[in-house]
Amino acid sequence: MSKVVVVYHSGYGHTQRMAQSVAEGANAELIAIDADGNLPEGGWEALAAADAIIMGSPTYMGSVSWQFKKFADASSKPWFSQQWKDKIAAGFTNSAGMNGDKLSTLHYLFTLAMQHGMIWVSQGLMPSNTKAAQRNDVNYLVSYSGAIAQSPSDASANEMLPGDLETARQFGERVAAIAARFTKA
Repeated sequence: MSKVVVVYHSGYGHTQRMAQSVAEGANAELIAIDADGNLPEGGWEALAAADAIIMGSPTYMGSVSWQFKKFADASSKPWFSQQWKDKIAAGFTNSAGMNGDKLSTLHYLFTLAMQHGMIWVSQGLMPSNTKAAQRNDVNYLVSYSGAIAQSPSDASANEMLPGDLETARQFGERVAAIAARFTKA
């Protein structure tokens, strides 16, 4: 069985709910980046021991939060020693807008993973894009690069749509399944 870690920053709780759904699907350990952009004690060690790292950040101003960026910049130490090379990687994000430039955030996470020499896992879900599709359907927002969700700016984290959370859960399952295929017995 592979070890999967979800490392994320959440400003208002929505990305945390999404991270919890991803972790549920992947049977993963959650590591929250705090409000100052730091990992908890043992966080770097858990990432070093992981077979797969799933990264999450809200989309703020078309990219990751500054707290996530601080974490990414601090990952230059494991980058220098190639600690994360050939680990499985994936990413997810949430924003208030239906589009909200979430793809820019996923590209940021993808680029970070590529700089570390990681292997990226896509969403792997067909889109819900027919006339009969409903906003609460799985992958209604149609992302192929990673999991995305949308939460109105005046909605609490508890009001996130079950379809977005189920999309995140299924994404976590996919990442864990791919990691298991790559993990040595």
